Amino acid sequence: MRRTNHPAGTVQSITIESAAIANNRLGDPTNRRVDIYIPAGHDGSGLPLLVDLVGYTSGGPVHTAWKNFGENVPERLDRLIGDGTMPPVVVAFPDCFTRLGGNQYVNSPVMGNWDDFLITEMLPTVEHRFNCGGTGRRGVFGKSSGGFGALVYAFRHPDIWAAAASHSGDAGFQNLYIGEFPNLVRVLSKFSSIEAWLKAFEEKPKVDGKDIMVLLMLAQAASFDPDPDPETFLGLRLPVTVDTCELIADRWQNWLAFDPALMAEAGTEAISQLKAFYLDCGTEDQYNILYGTRRIHKALVRDNTPHRYEEFVDDHSSVDYRMDVSLPFLAKALSR
Repeated sequence: MRRTNHPAGTVQSITIESAAIANNRLGDPTNRRVDIYIPAGHDGSGLPLLVDLVGYTSGGPVHTAWKNFGENVPERLDRLIGDGTMPPVVVAFPDCFTRLGGNQYVNSPVMGNWDDFLITEMLPTVEHRFNCGGTGRRGVFGKSSGGFGALVYAFRHPDIWAAAASHSGDAGFQNLYIGEFPNLVRVLSKFSSIEAWLKAFEEKPKVDGKDIMVLLMLAQAASFDPDPDPETFLGLRLPVTVDTCELIADRWQNWLAFDPALMAEAGTEAISQLKAFYLDCGTEDQYNILYGTRRIHKALVRDNTPHRYEEFVDDHSSVDYRMDVSLPFLAKALSR
């Protein structure tokens, strides 16, 4: 059931055969679907381009699928554009799902070179086909792991992305991850190896939340600290000892190299190059991401770097409604 009477945009699907992620050790397919939203009355030509990076356990097309008790993202865009709240934009929804349940959108010999896929393969394909985006007219947004991707791209690729928005994006790794390591070790200790756990997981007829948290931590390890030893199963290794759950200093440092809070504290010059930078987080975020997000905001204020920061009373789950704030903010900046 649509929540607006404004004309509906169209969603087209294209596929990209990726060379960038052909290096992945997970056996994941390199043929990737990208859904493209075109607003009503447009063919895409001359419009800014936004790229939606979804959270862990999802792929881009989940945001274009029918949604109960609410809007999917194309319906949300129809309403926001139709009401005049935001100017028209093209939005790409890439499928970046992996065997380990999701993506952090960075280059990894285990997960694949997803940074390269999005920037060197997906962007030129979409922009050429729909005559949209281009330098100064590209934005990236996401929530949770997708918000992390948006943060990292803002810090590392301000020459590519002109605007970015992060909803509850992973930041402040010591608060986010260290508390999860004891349970990770406890679960894996019941199996002979990570390989044995993953095999048992993949054979289960039903997946529960406890499984997902273990899988998430393995996905993060594969993204942030892949083992270069080709004999290690899928390059998966832990940043803690398996007997006493103590941090292994060099491995943990590899994780911290991806922490957006530390990137911000090192300097926000990259963010100052953007036309728009938005971040928010719920005050009840159950993964403690609020504190890392506040650190980013604090660093931006320290450096007098323009940005928009908001906290809202909610947790980490089901916060797509926050796009009503971020998407108009990005679209207006990219349309100038």
